[in-house]
Amino acid sequence: MKATKGKVDTRKGKKEELKPVVEDRTLGKRKAAIKADNSRKKLTKKVKLGKKDANKPKRPPSAFFVFLEEFRTIYKQEHPNVKAVSAVGKAGGEKWKSLSSAEKAPYEAKAAKRKSEYEKLIAAYNKKQIRIFICRMMMGEMTKKKTETLMLSRI
Repeated sequence: MKATKGKVDTRKGKKEELKPVVEDRTLGKRKAAIKADNSRKKLTKKVKLGKKDANKPKRPPSAFFVFLEEFRTIYKQEHPNVKAVSAVGKAGGEKWKSLSSAEKAPYEAKAAKRKSEYEKLIAAYNKKQIRIFICRMMMGEMTKKKTETLMLSRI
């Protein structure tokens, strides 16, 4: 019996040596994670983001996503039984990496064209928003605090 106790004691001693010493550990991992999540929620409640405007133009796709639009149709024709979106994305990513800069050029040109169109649309949208903002200020619909936050968000 004494021999087994000796073995157990040596094992315990080794385990204690391997564990890092943490003095401030009062919470377990799960409780600490829950506490961290709650602190994030408090931060997000304090910083309220404005509602998204449905009339605002969407950002244009990058050259890769322009390529992916075409690649998706080709890939689905070649592999009709593959339903996973991730599989199409992975295959598209591999194909995009293998393309040379000359092969990527038409997609980059299309993306640049869409970007220029977007810039025109967003400029018109911003002008319209400024007009709306000025009209509201003149009519006195906005409080001082709201106008300050809107002005800061536009900068």
